[in-house]
Amino acid sequence: MPATVIMPALELAQETGKVLRWLKSAGDRVGKGEPIVEIETDKVTVEVEAPAAGVLGEVSAQPGDVVPVGQTIALIFAAGETGTPAPAAGPGPVRASPLARKVAEQHGVELAAVKTASGRVEKADVLAYVESRNAPADNGATARIAAASPKARRLAAERGVDLRGVRGSGPGGAVLAADVPAEAVPAGRQPAAAAGVSTVWRIMAERMTASWTTAPHFYLVREVNASRLVTWRERAGRPTSARITYTDLLVRVVAAALVQHPRVNVAWKDGAIVPNHDVNVGLAVAIDDGLVVPVLQRADTLSLAEIASRRDDLVSRAQAGKLRPADIQGGGFTISNLGMFGVDAFNAIVNPPQAAILAVGRMADRVIVVDGQPAVQPTMVLTLSCDHRALDGARGAQFLGALAELIEEPLALLA
Repeated sequence: MPATVIMPALELAQETGKVLRWLKSAGDRVGKGEPIVEIETDKVTVEVEAPAAGVLGEVSAQPGDVVPVGQTIALIFAAGETGTPAPAAGPGPVRASPLARKVAEQHGVELAAVKTASGRVEKADVLAYVESRNAPADNGATARIAAASPKARRLAAERGVDLRGVRGSGPGGAVLAADVPAEAVPAGRQPAAAAGVSTVWRIMAERMTASWTTAPHFYLVREVNASRLVTWRERAGRPTSARITYTDLLVRVVAAALVQHPRVNVAWKDGAIVPNHDVNVGLAVAIDDGLVVPVLQRADTLSLAEIASRRDDLVSRAQAGKLRPADIQGGGFTISNLGMFGVDAFNAIVNPPQAAILAVGRMADRVIVVDGQPAVQPTMVLTLSCDHRALDGARGAQFLGALAELIEEPLALLA
């Protein structure tokens, strides 16, 4: 049987992905693991690799198409296989929530007539269908509403936005979640497109707004003596060709602190606290189109040289738009370091579904007390942002205290 190439799910909240361009054409030979298509997700532009070796065929998604997660977008045929796929099965029963079925019955709507991007009909889908069915012709607005994603409809309902006045960026002008403005738009008026704002930037703004408005944030701040960190970096760079940065040292100590305090290495999912089994540390990286968070997988098992090498590779590919799906999956904790920009301290927004993010300010000489006497030492300010649904103040403070101790005395890592 041919191997299927599907639109990957890179995060829990992702509903669709957008095909940007095919790196291989139908009929081309491809190797297993070779990048074949570039897609845009909620977080970043990534390259999807071939799941098997063979000949690419039956390409069903074209550049610009927005495809539901899990849908087949191409097939890869082995030697001797034909390019004719098996006949599609007849339509199965409509998947719908109990509330959607109740609303459909009240309005006399056949659920099979309600089109959704996810394949599952929700209450908002039925109400949007009823609205579009009863509305007069409006130059394609009805079609855009009917094809709007469930998330777009939910956001529109929450924000009081009339979808008839929203310009959609999906196939055929369908409204996606990223298209829904933050404030109400009167019916019949198209909002002006934001000049220079990319889809990645708009989606980043949407995700951060959702985190800020749904996750109850609290912050813990601690200034740490970084003199030992400076010495550690100087010594660590001597035996290796890798360029060791302070971010690499922070990844190392954060990973060690997460091992000591696994209760911080959790996620808030579906109203429950879910532990992460691996210590995967994400790094917030600024790119032209917004912000991405590539992940150092199992950071607690890596040497400092390995951390530096992988960090350099991830950051380089992130800035070049060449991240792979695996590069941004599985993050359990994020570090955002703005010290290189001269920022003393800042509060970062939690990267959902993670429970916390560490904001790191610049290292600067300051007067502090050492052994009861004033002394000038390099210090840095750490700010731990926490989602109070998953963490409380005591657990956050214990983690930040352990992190500060490891920064001020890195030899503890050898214990």
